Amino acid sequence: MTVEHEAGKLGDLIVNIADARPHELGQGTTIRLLRYSEETGDWVLWVEMQPGATFAPHWHLGHGQYFVTKGELIYDVGSAPAGTYGYEPIGSRHAEARCDEVTEYLFMGHGAVAFTDDAGEVRFILNHEFLRDLDRGLHQPDISNEGAADEAAQEAA
Repeated sequence: MTVEHEAGKLGDLIVNIADARPHELGQGTTIRLLRYSEETGDWVLWVEMQPGATFAPHWHLGHGQYFVTKGELIYDVGSAPAGTYGYEPIGSRHAEARCDEVTEYLFMGHGAVAFTDDAGEVRFILNHEFLRDLDRGLHQPDISNEGAADEAAQEAA
């Protein structure tokens, strides 16, 4: 890291991806928090996924937008190869998102995303507060399908 990055900074913000701390969010998924807003609830992530990485079932409580720069994001509504812009409206539910090759994309969240287990119960809410706390080192979640399965096994034991 060359410059200390403050993702919640008010006012103008210019940030190089290399200056944003990487955070592992499960097996094969790394995010870099570029920005979050306490005022609007918006947040911006740089997402890097390794082959086989997944996102567990989730529900968009706010809309989201993304742009794939490398690889291919695959989920319920189709395939998003490099060069693809995607929009996910409020209320969108996805059983899984995954990639089969190294995939990188910019994601702009406008509100919360609820990650659920197989029964549809909310595991955690990913929003600007969650990301702020993650960036401060207060928790380290697993958003993958494997993470959801591990939590279910722990609860059953």
